[in-house]
Amino acid sequence: MKKEFAVIGLGRFGGSICRELSREGMEVLALDLDEDKVNEYRDIASHAVIADSTDENVLKELGFRNIDHVIVAIGDNIQASMLTTLILKEMGIKMITVKAQNDYHEKILNKIGADQVVHPERDMGKRIAHNIISNNILDYIELSDDHSVVEVKAGSKMGGQTLVDLDIRAEYGCNVVAIKRDKDVIVSPMATEEIKESDVLIVIGADKDISRFEKNLVLED
Repeated sequence: MKKEFAVIGLGRFGGSICRELSREGMEVLALDLDEDKVNEYRDIASHAVIADSTDENVLKELGFRNIDHVIVAIGDNIQASMLTTLILKEMGIKMITVKAQNDYHEKILNKIGADQVVHPERDMGKRIAHNIISNNILDYIELSDDHSVVEVKAGSKMGGQTLVDLDIRAEYGCNVVAIKRDKDVIVSPMATEEIKESDVLIVIGADKDISRFEKNLVLED
């Protein structure tokens, strides 16, 4: 089953995550108090609603209990960010990622139960979106507007197969430039190299090709 995401706060950071998750084919509920922002994302997200995330009853009515992962990307209102995080925690949301304004805000978010705290100044929305799609996507670095490097952990779909078997270059147009295995790094691995589960592959390619590679070989069913 597809993971369901919700993004609360559609400023530059929240909007970036919403766009990237939607581009990757995820179910996304987008929420903001600003009508103009919500209208901007009506055709991007699966659902876009004007709502107050500090109202627990509203979140329940919107079906937040069924959401797998909520990203709280509220702008300058630290109080609303903290209250929203508390409500989501009490509702039993499995995974809550929250944007922190500063180190003080981060400390409080960690104390009240945020699973992941991010600083948008340091972490790009696109990179974070890929990281939250799957635990197997460890890092995502943009090289240009349409080419990136992704670091992925090999799961059951790749474990026990060689690079020849997987034929990543022909099938997806991506190149495996290195494999990290425990403390060793295999640079420019041979086509006959067998991938072990928990190996970390460093893959380079066009964003659209990396997206297909992730969907077919990285995301676990």
